[in-house]
Amino acid sequence: MTSDKDDDRREAVQALESSFSELMTVFRRFVSEAAERVSPGMLPATFKALSVVSRFGPLTLSALAERLAADKGFLSRSITELEELGLVTRTPDPNDRRSRLIAVTEVGHGRLAEARAPHESRLFDAIADWTIDDIRHLSTLLHALAVGEVPARD
Repeated sequence: MTSDKDDDRREAVQALESSFSELMTVFRRFVSEAAERVSPGMLPATFKALSVVSRFGPLTLSALAERLAADKGFLSRSITELEELGLVTRTPDPNDRRSRLIAVTEVGHGRLAEARAPHESRLFDAIADWTIDDIRHLSTLLHALAVGEVPARD
């Protein structure tokens, strides 16, 4: 027999799942639209690779694949596409001459900024009436959820 507390927790978790589903749908749309703005026909996964290299790069292909939990073969083709578009470069890794470091070019940073701008303003507008503490708290909670930790309590 389950308690009311268990039922309440189950209901709360189901509501959270539903909210995440809504958020993921919006995010997928954002990524698709942003990819299209960077280069017509660009796959969302290629845009994600560009975004990750921009945020955490320069990276090796192996490090990028690990960060995205993606297939190295697919990523290699994506990086070749980005390189042909002048959005990334590949240079020898000074720590391992067998590897190459992928870095975003100035053009790539510019195209990413332009592609993200419409959605960044939407997020900013959506939380315009939130307190900075609420925004930081949500960020803390999401990070804790992502890494499987119990969030710190103030």
